[in-house]
Amino acid sequence: MNQKAYICYFEAKKNCNTIFNATQRKAYQETASCFTFVRSTKTKPAAYYLCIKMHFMPAALYLIPTPLGPDSMHTIPPYVVEHIHALRYFVVERARTARRFIKATHPPYAIQELHIEELNEHTPPAQVASLLTPLRQGHGVGLLSEAGCPAIADPGAQLVRLAQAEGLSVVPLVGPNAILLALMGSGFNGQQFCFHGYLPRTQRQLVRQLRRLEQQVHRMGTTQIFIETPYRNHSLFKTLITMLSPHTALCIACDLTLPTQWIYTRTIAQWRTRPPADFHKRPAVFLLGQ
Repeated sequence: MNQKAYICYFEAKKNCNTIFNATQRKAYQETASCFTFVRSTKTKPAAYYLCIKMHFMPAALYLIPTPLGPDSMHTIPPYVVEHIHALRYFVVERARTARRFIKATHPPYAIQELHIEELNEHTPPAQVASLLTPLRQGHGVGLLSEAGCPAIADPGAQLVRLAQAEGLSVVPLVGPNAILLALMGSGFNGQQFCFHGYLPRTQRQLVRQLRRLEQQVHRMGTTQIFIETPYRNHSLFKTLITMLSPHTALCIACDLTLPTQWIYTRTIAQWRTRPPADFHKRPAVFLLGQ
């Protein structure tokens, strides 16, 4: 963004509530300067600022965090909402969920105006590169996952990798991250930790992997973090308390940022006598540590 653009941008932000009042909402087009703005009778006062932001916001792949649950929109910072409102191109894990989230931010445009493409486990690898076409043409693109920060245990990572390989700008935005929140609340080593994503599903491989992680905890003091598909939470918990040492510490963080959130750190021996409340089909993070 050049100096002239910065001046236009911040002047618009400062005056966005006074430039137009409710009775003066009519079409307006600026052609003498380096931006174009069209105002309609349905546009909110802040739309002038947002239009300027959209025009001068650098073309980049913006990694946009989403809430960890339906009752946690308050965890999305205002500046993230501003970026969402300034973008028109999005790559998302599920279009329906993304539209619902964007609508909840009260955008100054109709959802139908957005260009939304899906990137998930069903996307053919050959089609992933085409999702960056708007960015190559100079448009900003927002990347959203189903919950939390995109590109972490998420298909969006391959799009970020392609953008990096092409030398395209990538801008991660601040927002809720279940992994870090769970680590913060566990009391475990926060200087040395490792996130493993989803562990093997077959019982034999799962047990072998868990014992390796347990060894890392006791030998190196490194906190081991992993997740599971919510409907398999109870099955994983049963394996943990059966196969691990009674002295190993396990933290379970459930429904993070939601009203029903709970985070408990106990030894395996304690978990055997004090099992958690029902957390079937509820998002959870599991941590092993000291």
